Amino acid sequence: MAGVEAAIVARTVRELFSSLHDGLRNQVRDLDPGTLNWRPLPKANSIAVLVTHTLGSEREMIRAVRSLSSDRDRDSEFKAEADSAELLALIDQAQREMEQHLGELTAEDLVELRSRKGQDPRTGLAWLISNYGHAREHLAQIELTKQLYDSRT
Repeated sequence: MAGVEAAIVARTVRELFSSLHDGLRNQVRDLDPGTLNWRPLPKANSIAVLVTHTLGSEREMIRAVRSLSSDRDRDSEFKAEADSAELLALIDQAQREMEQHLGELTAEDLVELRSRKGQDPRTGLAWLISNYGHAREHLAQIELTKQLYDSRT
């Protein structure tokens, strides 16, 4: 893969993750902490947890693709509680980091095998695609959690 193709992939991935981040912003904007931290079932995740986990996974993934270390504490993501402003700040930070890393993405980053903690190595491109799918699943889960919250009797 040449530099031109890598730039096209980076631009496409940037557009996809930017759209995802906009979707996350739209879901959490103006929600009160009670809604954001509500769990539909005892073992289910709140919207705050889903946003925190999604962004934690995204940050770890893009750092792995770029062969950079990560200090991610995945377990703490599932204990997160936050208000709308805190989640919006997390989303904005993730957007800035994604743009920075994608701006520096190389063809080698896309085609070489990259490792993530506890998972089999994949090419950088496979990690980008897989993580985007993971994030979209959680965005849908957030939408459903809002619907369940609004439907409580």
